[in-house]
Amino acid sequence: MMYDFSASRHEGCDVSLDRQVVAQKDTFRYLGSMLQKYGDIDEDVRHRISAGWLKWRQSSGVLCDRRVPQNLKGKFYRTAIHPAMLYGAECWPTKRRHVQQLSVTEMWMLRWFCRHTRWDIVRNEVIRERVGVAPIEEKLTQHWLRWFGNIQRRPPKAPMRSGGAKACQ
Repeated sequence: MMYDFSASRHEGCDVSLDRQVVAQKDTFRYLGSMLQKYGDIDEDVRHRISAGWLKWRQSSGVLCDRRVPQNLKGKFYRTAIHPAMLYGAECWPTKRRHVQQLSVTEMWMLRWFCRHTRWDIVRNEVIRERVGVAPIEEKLTQHWLRWFGNIQRRPPKAPMRSGGAKACQ
């Protein structure tokens, strides 16, 4: 493996492996998360939403069955689809638009298995109450607080504790 570390060139440096240039990427998948060049999470949020839809398609036989009660569908949704959409979310530096994207996706799914459309004019709170699903914003906040508690319980000399405490103050 060879890398040109010359001080004159920073952009466009070529990494070659056995005389073959390796293409430079702006995103990288690591342990199920999408890491981006400048620390953005747009790709990771899109990836999590698509993972949620994948789980939805896998379980649509149960979620779209009229004979299954809605509260059971909600329980199934909470145990199968929510975790897929929120995997790794405790470390996300989210913006309002990311939470909005997750919320919109969640409401599409909930309306779909309740057999309601936007034309039916049924409020989101009513649908959530019927199926017993808390808003995804609340779940996201719970993930952050649980992660923060894990960091706070670490020994004071731990590297994650010192880095995490500075970032959270």
